[in-house]
Amino acid sequence: MRYMARLFIVSLGLFLFLGCAPMQYEKHETRLIIFKTAKLKYADLGYIRRNKDAVKVDLFMAGQAARSIEVGKSVCFEEGCMSRSDFNKEYLHPSYPDDLLLNVLSGRPIFEKAAIAQTAQGFTQELKSSEYDITYRVENAEIYFKDRKNMILIKISKTKG
Repeated sequence: MRYMARLFIVSLGLFLFLGCAPMQYEKHETRLIIFKTAKLKYADLGYIRRNKDAVKVDLFMAGQAARSIEVGKSVCFEEGCMSRSDFNKEYLHPSYPDDLLLNVLSGRPIFEKAAIAQTAQGFTQELKSSEYDITYRVENAEIYFKDRKNMILIKISKTKG
């Protein structure tokens, strides 16, 4: 019986250890990050880590870590995780596709490349409906997302120097 209990505890520990292994990111950048939504307001330096399936953004204020947001299959903060659709409902707009935040933070096209126009430095998308009025640009490694109808701005710029 003791052997079974020990085996269970070791197996559980191994499962928890492997299940909580840190995500491996391929790209690391310091950027000026601006988030303006009704519930999330931030403008300062941040550290962005990316891979194909996830993005982690560490936000700083006056050199101190202020908040961390990780976007993968769900959106996680220090307080816990929520589905991407719940994040959109609470912080962005419920009409947005679930992958919108991940794609914006990764500099990839949104809304399945709808209305995409290639430019010499990247691409732009102008998307309008009764629910949103979006200008989205990814050019020269800078990201600009603005929804005029819902008063949302996400801007990620290179740092000077």
